[in-house]
Amino acid sequence: MEHEPALAARRKAMIEAGLWQDKTLLDYMDAVLASAADKPALVAYRTDTQAVTRLSYREFDRLTTRLAAGLALHGVGRGDVVSFQLPNWWEFFALHVACLKIGAISNPLMIIFRERELRFMLRLAESKVFIVPREFRGFDYQKLAGDLKAELPDLKHVFVVDGEGPDSFDRLLGSAGENPTVPAAGRPEPDDIIQLLYTSGTTGEPKGVMHTSNTMLSNLVAFIDRYRFDRDAVIHMPSPMGHQLGFMYGLVLPLMVGGTAILQDVFEPAEMARQIREEKATFTMGATPFLSGLVEYVASKGIETPSLKVFVSAGAPIPRALVGNGRKVLGAAIISGWGMSENGVVTTTKLDDPEELSTNTDGCALPGMEVRVVDAGGKTAAADTEGRLLVRGCSNFVGYWKRPELANIDAEGWFDTGDIARMDAQGYIRIAGRSKDIIIRGGENIPVVEVEGLLFKHPAVAGVAIVGYPDHRLGEKACAFVSLRDGADFDFSEMVSFLKGQKMAVQYIPERLEVVPDLPRTPSGKIQKFKLRELAAAERRAAS
Repeated sequence: MEHEPALAARRKAMIEAGLWQDKTLLDYMDAVLASAADKPALVAYRTDTQAVTRLSYREFDRLTTRLAAGLALHGVGRGDVVSFQLPNWWEFFALHVACLKIGAISNPLMIIFRERELRFMLRLAESKVFIVPREFRGFDYQKLAGDLKAELPDLKHVFVVDGEGPDSFDRLLGSAGENPTVPAAGRPEPDDIIQLLYTSGTTGEPKGVMHTSNTMLSNLVAFIDRYRFDRDAVIHMPSPMGHQLGFMYGLVLPLMVGGTAILQDVFEPAEMARQIREEKATFTMGATPFLSGLVEYVASKGIETPSLKVFVSAGAPIPRALVGNGRKVLGAAIISGWGMSENGVVTTTKLDDPEELSTNTDGCALPGMEVRVVDAGGKTAAADTEGRLLVRGCSNFVGYWKRPELANIDAEGWFDTGDIARMDAQGYIRIAGRSKDIIIRGGENIPVVEVEGLLFKHPAVAGVAIVGYPDHRLGEKACAFVSLRDGADFDFSEMVSFLKGQKMAVQYIPERLEVVPDLPRTPSGKIQKFKLRELAAAERRAAS
């Protein structure tokens, strides 16, 4: 966590500026319960059983109190870590609120993690409880969790959704009786750690991001204001809640505004379109694959999504061509955004921005946040010049769990994001890639994101990522990894011809093309370029 003097100074500045509200999510829920307790809070779809769970705010409050009391009976208290590796099911949604009610720390884990990642994460967190599904998409999570429990002395309990016997989630839920109470004194203070979230693994090294109610909710206050949310909001979430995008904007956001959350556990474009139409969703959010999949499906079927007003695409750079197409097909505002687990969404375009801004930038900072682009010497870079992107403000995290030395926050509060960006004179940024994504070919920087954006325009290309690989003469060369649309063909000569036709400098055209069935991604849609770099380098060595 931040050093105490630094945190105290930050708190004073944030409170004086009105950026920290000194509230928790429970305070917002209490307001809805006092005035609209029978309003729908949650609709959760399960693909495997075809079950649909619908809960009002009153029902959700009672259920989370039962769950909180059950956790407390099993020895979970203030400051203890509760880890849960679940799809977008109602149990996930309820667990965070239950943890808040007893002052425990929520540790959501992405469903793709397996023994190696989980052993490290659970051990570092000293997790007291671990909650998993019995099975999901053919994988036996119950066995995995049982094996880990035998190795980890701090892990006292494993509970299994759809399980049987004493370790079943239902047994945990009912262990304190039907009408238990939870002492209000157990609630966290606004500066207590409420979330431990491991970074998504685009660099290969997970770190445990820590957030408080003040850091997390301050981001959402600004987000709510920018997109004019109210209690009529119906927020659809197809992105995994084990990632910050799904967690903050699919779980916390609906409860803050007193709206309704719609949870999709397995992304499939036809099902996403159906849920949006039938539940009359007004807002949804996800990275490029979610947007492109929905747009393609809706366009191919000729259907409409009349209730949908806003689609925020964040988590990975959005190709410019997709923004314009998405607006036409969905009839919704397509908002570009950029953010991190460490601070939530930091920059977005606005509802009234002209299309040129929405298709050429990743937006401007939300109120309470600042962004700065600096050159190699740490000085502010000139407008429209690429440099390192720094961020500071109300929603910056408070450190990495047990690894404070990795936080990379300077004495003035600027966090080095590791991203490369440029900023125009109006304060709108464009992400050019991660610092490790920079390809320096013969001393010249290759504009990776721009080349990727052009290749995405090709009708055969479904996904693209460009990475560098070693070259003894030029230092690095570029390799384009491409996945194709069904039935499409694409080869190196076609790539070169197409990019030349886009008037791109010959020096920027990748020297290699690898067509792959799928690009490796995190659940939020970010491409794991470290895997592609390893693959490109390995194939280069094999060819030598």
